Parts: sequence; structure tokens; C-alpha cells
Amino acid sequence: MSAARLSSAAGKGEAAGAAPLRARLAHLDWKALRASLERWGYARTAPLLTPAECAELVALFRDDARFRSRISMQRFRFGVGDYAYFAHPLPAPVRELRTHAYAHLAPIANGWMEALGEPFRYPRSLKAYLERCHASGQTRPTPLLLRYTQNGYNCLHQDLYGPLRFPLQMTAFLSRPGLDYEGGAFLLVEQHPRQQSRGEAFVPAQGELVIFPSNVRPVRGTRGWYRAQSRHGVGRVLRGDRYALGIIFHDAE
Repeated sequence: MSAARLSSAAGKGEAAGAAPLRARLAHLDWKALRASLERWGYARTAPLLTPAECAELVALFRDDARFRSRISMQRFRFGVGDYAYFAHPLPAPVRELRTHAYAHLAPIANGWMEALGEPFRYPRSLKAYLERCHASGQTRPTPLLLRYTQNGYNCLHQDLYGPLRFPLQMTAFLSRPGLDYEGGAFLLVEQHPRQQSRGEAFVPAQGELVIFPSNVRPVRGTRGWYRAQSRHGVGRVLRGDRYALGIIFHDAE
């Protein structure tokens, strides 16, 4: 299967809201998602969050008490837009997405480490992994809300916050393309050794999750496995407001 969107057994769109987030994640076809990651370098789900859940997350952006830090992209030449890192305690849907998605992604991450000849193995639970992060001085939560208005964009980058780095991350798309905004494609660029970069650009539906590498992934070549570098960003928003939730599994220094 290609990187086409994969539905959960709970159903599509509003019907998915009948099940807890843990169950919706469990019902995804993780075998197909893994195959898409290995073939294309990313994987997309069908809309997993309901419109009401998306709206609730967007509304949090105005509540300063929920966040430990706000960043203007333009100030640091990251792009044009704003994002805010959640403070502890994380909002329930953010915590649930992060905790239960990690449990499905850790086996994929360990397969990548094995292919790349790396000795590190990720524990089965996010709690155990974050304990390792905190013991290494990475204690600040990294899930964030991002907002782009007209002419906003995000330069290609990697979300690396310290020496401990989980090799996969996830974005949940909270706004309705064509209604809330136009433009603003999700961008993914992959660099293979001694090759020109390969790019992907697509506009996910509201509630959709996209899973992609935070740094490098293994790609099989004629002489074994090699490392492909991945960067992501956002194309220019032509109209309206575009919100997204970023789920990074390692904490920050």
C-alpha cells in the first residue's frame, strides 16, 4: 500500500469520535502504516480526531496558562507563524495521543535502530522513555500547537531538542483545507546519500495524522542499509488560518 490514508476500525470522520483515542489508535492498520513509512518516508491516517476535538485543541491556543513558551517564527527566521509548547500537565487528548501512539511506534523505531546498526533500543512505554530523557536533562515537554495566518509558512527543519531523539514524530491537522484556509501544504523533503533531494507536498484533511521521521530513517540499498535525512515544513498559506498539533516524543533540554 502507498502513503494513502488508512482508516480505523472505528470508522471515518465523526463516527471515529465514538471510541476513545486509545482505541482509535489501536484500530489503525499499523502494518500498512509501517509499510508506508518504509516505502515513502511517511504515513497518513484517515481523520482520527473529530471536528469537535479539533476545535477544542484550536481554542487552547488562546490560553497562555496551558503553555510553557510561545515562539514567533519570524523573529528567529524559522518562517512566518507562531507556535506554543504545552506545559505540564498536558491536555488530556494531547497526552493520550502521545502516550498511545508511542506504544505502536516504538517497535518501528527499534526496527530502524537495528537496521542502522545502532545499539539503543526504545522502551515499550512512553513513561519509561521519558524517564530516560529526564535522567539526561531533557525535562521540558515538546508537544506544541502551531498557527499560520495568511502568508505564513515554516522553513524545512528537524525537531531535535537534545541528544536523546525518538526517530518518529506525528502531526495532527486541526483546520479544514478549502474552508478555514487555502495553501499551506505539508512539506517533506528526504535526502539520500549522493542523490538529489526528493520532496512530497500534500494537504491533509482535518483530524488526519501524519507520521514521519524526526531525523533519519533506514533505506535499503544494493549494499545494505543507509541513512536518509528527512526535513519537514509548511508551504505558504494563501488565505485563512491553519492550525496543527505537533507530537514529538522526546522531551527538550
